[in-house]
Amino acid sequence: MLASPTVKTVSDLRRFAVSRSLFPAASLEEAVERMGFVQADPIRAPARAQDLTLRPRVTGYRAGDLEARYATLPIEEDYFINYGFVTKRLQALMHPRASLSPTASNKRARAILDFVRERGSAHPREVDAHFAHGRTTNYWGGQSSVTTRLLEEMHYKGMLRVSKRENGIRVYSMQQHGPGPIGAAARRLHLDGLVDTVVGLYAPVPAASLSYIISRLRYATPHWRAEIRPAFERAKKRLAHASVDGHNWYWPEGPAPADNDVDRVHLLAPFDPVVWDRRRFEMLWEWAYRFEAYTPAPKRKLGYYALPMLWRNRVIGWANISLRDGTLVNDLGYVSGRAPRDRGFKQSLERELDAMRTFLLPRR
Repeated sequence: MLASPTVKTVSDLRRFAVSRSLFPAASLEEAVERMGFVQADPIRAPARAQDLTLRPRVTGYRAGDLEARYATLPIEEDYFINYGFVTKRLQALMHPRASLSPTASNKRARAILDFVRERGSAHPREVDAHFAHGRTTNYWGGQSSVTTRLLEEMHYKGMLRVSKRENGIRVYSMQQHGPGPIGAAARRLHLDGLVDTVVGLYAPVPAASLSYIISRLRYATPHWRAEIRPAFERAKKRLAHASVDGHNWYWPEGPAPADNDVDRVHLLAPFDPVVWDRRRFEMLWEWAYRFEAYTPAPKRKLGYYALPMLWRNRVIGWANISLRDGTLVNDLGYVSGRAPRDRGFKQSLERELDAMRTFLLPRR
């Protein structure tokens, strides 16, 4: 059995963070099971975030594989700390969200459930055409179908599940969750399991981020919101931790992961677990990465969808990637202002760009 990690310096933290997250490539099912949660984002630049996140962790992965194989995998679309894909084991810790609306007395919700049950699955367009509930203001200030909004609420509550997608649109079918934990002790076990999953995904976590990350479990368990703070306090006592340069860092107990290939260049998704916590990012790599897809073009510094570039346990730059007529187009930037002069870096970068091109090409 491997020894527990020794963490004394920032360099140790970098190595630990990368080796924990970028584990040896596995099957799609194994990788998702190990992570527990994969954040989703609809932007394709050059591919959806979930695909970019899985690419370095799944052998032979291609853009779109997760959606194509979704129905055959033990996963669900759901909210965890963000929206994405969760294992059924993780989803069982979050549900049922019984106290949320719509309740069983909601006539519209009951009618939609009957409609979906009768058909087995239903596209929002079919539901809207049947019920014609009208329009409402959505989260972004625009107009959405009332039916679509209600379907999303029923999905979040756990009354419906996403059975597949058609051209990116969720198709819903019936969902039935178990009764959930009974009693305070059982609820604590569920919450502690959720905490261990989220900390394990983003570990090592600085103390300054630990409270924030755990507080986002309010999206996973809004019905237990008042119990999240006590779960945070329990976590601080339960998790392994070390002080480095005056900052406390936390991670789940367990053996140290094997070091990955540090000479390999990785282009990571903006929401990759290595990158997601921007506070941690700056503490480890000493520069500020920003996701600028929603930043006006004249104010962007890195690019519309800059992919952080990891090499030798340091994030040394970024890449904006696109595929045009089968040719990979890249725009690279470096924190230092120039690429490393190491010959090994150039060769590794070429391999990574070639791998990215293969990943983006459709399967035949």
